[in-house]
Amino acid sequence: MSAVTERPVEASPKRGLGLLLASTGVSVTGDGMLLAAAPLMAAALSRDPLAVASVSAAGYAAWLLVGLPAGALVDRWSRRTVMVASDLGRAAVLFAFVLLVVTDSASIAALAVAVFLVGVGSCFFDPAAQAVIPTIVGRDKERLSRANGRLWAIDTFGRSLAGPPVGAAAFAASRVLPFGLDAGSFLLSAALVSRLPSPPAKPAVEHAPMLRAIRVGMAHLVRHPELRTVTLGMASYNLGYNIAFATLVLYAQDVLHLGTIGFGLLIASGALGGIAGGWLAPRIVAVLSPRSAYAGTLGVQAAAWLTVLVTATPWVAAVALVFVGVASTTGSVVGGSTRQLHTPDEMLGRVVSSTRLFGIGSAALGSVLGGVVADAGGLGAPFAAAAGLLALASLAFMPVRRIR
Repeated sequence: MSAVTERPVEASPKRGLGLLLASTGVSVTGDGMLLAAAPLMAAALSRDPLAVASVSAAGYAAWLLVGLPAGALVDRWSRRTVMVASDLGRAAVLFAFVLLVVTDSASIAALAVAVFLVGVGSCFFDPAAQAVIPTIVGRDKERLSRANGRLWAIDTFGRSLAGPPVGAAAFAASRVLPFGLDAGSFLLSAALVSRLPSPPAKPAVEHAPMLRAIRVGMAHLVRHPELRTVTLGMASYNLGYNIAFATLVLYAQDVLHLGTIGFGLLIASGALGGIAGGWLAPRIVAVLSPRSAYAGTLGVQAAAWLTVLVTATPWVAAVALVFVGVASTTGSVVGGSTRQLHTPDEMLGRVVSSTRLFGIGSAALGSVLGGVVADAGGLGAPFAAAAGLLALASLAFMPVRRIR
């Protein structure tokens, strides 16, 4: 039985990983384009702030409403098939929206639905992609951390550095262009994923009812100490990050006196740090426990936001965001590798989706809190609040040494 399970790993792990990384690079660059193009299209269709905000909220809503059942279904179906179907489905949604734009029938509601459906596709694709990595490279800790480091570096580059400016420039040239290019990226990603090595055949078993299957995956996450640690670490990190980031654009304009291009460069510095983190993270994973690694990443982020607040200098803020980017990717690699090491293959999709639910929920809460804190205490207050919260979380994650 073990020989059958190992065969896809031994067949061509480098080729399989290369195809997965290539498909990720293509699709997340398209996601980055959509990240810029969707709010621009929303603003072109309506000047109602609530209507425009509903488009951004639609992506979060997909994960909150569909994430858990999607993870359970990923564990029942062929991961490669799920990834291809998700890519094709997202391409179809975007091509349909392009048709609405071309025929002058697009609306805020149609855009929000399109963003929601693309998010639903991600609810299936992302857990499947995370679950397929151990099938390709095996469950060796060092190989997993290297693979995850490369994956998250590519994700950061495409989603945060390359995709948004291309999406904005494409939208300036033509309203349909970024949506058509994103649809094309999903088609290319599907073609690459379809060439992944054949996964091992899953034994024919009777699956538990959906709700019970979801509870089993959530229970595994909650009961396992290391999985619980990385989930709480990610939730703490996202909460602090989004408290600070929610009003960063206003701070950059009013305090740092940066224009649109300057703010874009400030955000790009964080993305560059994230790419560097993809190289550094495997080395950190090799020497630190997940608990120690998260204590470090939380502390680094706390120090970075405090530096932004105290110095109020553009170039110092940019350097600080480089460190935030390094910490972000490091946390992602630590979390991904830990889940893949300590979760049975048959429930990996559910555990990834459960973790994402905590992460996205804390990110949404942090965005709301950031706005409330800024409204009450001024534009610098979110940085102080985030730094304090993250410092306390870092101390809580410090390993406790028993005195003999």
